Amino acid sequence: MSEYQTFHVGINVIVSRKGSILLGKRKHVFGSGTWGLPGGHLETRETMVGAASRELREETGLIAKNLEFSSLFNNCKKNEGHYLQIAFTAKDVIGEPKVVETDRCFEWRWFKLNKLPKELFKPHIQLIENYFSKRNFKDE
Repeated sequence: MSEYQTFHVGINVIVSRKGSILLGKRKHVFGSGTWGLPGGHLETRETMVGAASRELREETGLIAKNLEFSSLFNNCKKNEGHYLQIAFTAKDVIGEPKVVETDRCFEWRWFKLNKLPKELFKPHIQLIENYFSKRNFKDE
């Protein structure tokens, strides 16, 4: 009899406008005080695109008419737990970002691609690097 390994699946959304990407300053959650992408966990029996759309709307109030797969990062480092981090790129976005989950986010801010904050949420760094380099997979 074999054991099944469990791991978490993070679904994240990259929203870009005019050479900037949207990041939120995390509050009262893992990585509090760091800047991360809109996102959360894939729920049971939920499609990944559905999760990305839901998380974007729940966290920022934004609606993406189209979400395209951007990249997957299999983070299996022993000291960080095992996470599959999946990113989608939001296309045809409606609205302006606002803090919807006031208990989880201090603010949303646009950052120029060459002036990202130093305090990035560690699990999202590889997804952002993948986006910049147009790479769609990293296994680490």
